[in-house]
Amino acid sequence: MIRPALVLIAACSLVGCASIVGKATDRFATNLGNAILNNEDPATVRDGLPAYLLLLDSLVEGQVPGDAGNASTLLAAAKLNGAYAGNFTGDDPERAQRLSKKALDYAKRGVCLRDAVLCSAMDKQQDEFDTVVAADTDVDSLYALATAWAGFVQSHSEDFVAIAALPKVQSLFERVVALDATHDNGQVYVYLGVLNSLRPEAVGGKPELGRKYFEQAIAVSNGRNLYAKALMAQYYARLVYDQELHDRLLEEVLAADPKVPGMTLSNTLAQQLARKLQISGKDYF
Repeated sequence: MIRPALVLIAACSLVGCASIVGKATDRFATNLGNAILNNEDPATVRDGLPAYLLLLDSLVEGQVPGDAGNASTLLAAAKLNGAYAGNFTGDDPERAQRLSKKALDYAKRGVCLRDAVLCSAMDKQQDEFDTVVAADTDVDSLYALATAWAGFVQSHSEDFVAIAALPKVQSLFERVVALDATHDNGQVYVYLGVLNSLRPEAVGGKPELGRKYFEQAIAVSNGRNLYAKALMAQYYARLVYDQELHDRLLEEVLAADPKVPGMTLSNTLAQQLARKLQISGKDYF
């Protein structure tokens, strides 16, 4: 799959067909993303994805600065780097931090090429940022920025400057929900579920709102988003100490068929997480 793309790029570069190159790289990035999402062997993705990340880096490196047509490749590269950082860096927090930082950088660059107003608002105060986000209608840019930013915050959880951006991340996700509640198979609700279930209600958390978001993610996907159930068990059920809900959700995850278009990899990872939560849950409750 790589070689034809590279051959096409090399051939077109000799005759100056830049527009075809752009379309070819965009298609490649999109198809690569889809192939990864539909893979049922996380180990293969873990071992093979770094080569594709390097390839996407090379495509980004070869872009003409300032060309709005670069945005889709940048956002695709942000998504894959963020996914790798969040799922396949194991016990190497420094690597997760590097990759999530690169993902956020790519996302910001892609958004800035597509949406100058949102770009200029990233460093503004929360109120100004919220005003801009509330008027934005570019779901793909909003979601790409939100997911990359969330991954960056997760990997930099001891950095108070990074954590301070969480309200902006939540604002982005809430705008995506307002524009398209089914976006990414309802995965946006999973992010909101986690964000609202990080702290007990006594110290400012909103776990019941988090539960509502998790339930919406499950409903939107017709129960096929297994990560929604696994993370609901991990973040909400454990936070409120609901062992019955915790155990039921994990049993449902493990009993389900993970093969769902666009969610096979995440569902398989969810089942791996569910097995770990079942074991640790014996000591937790």
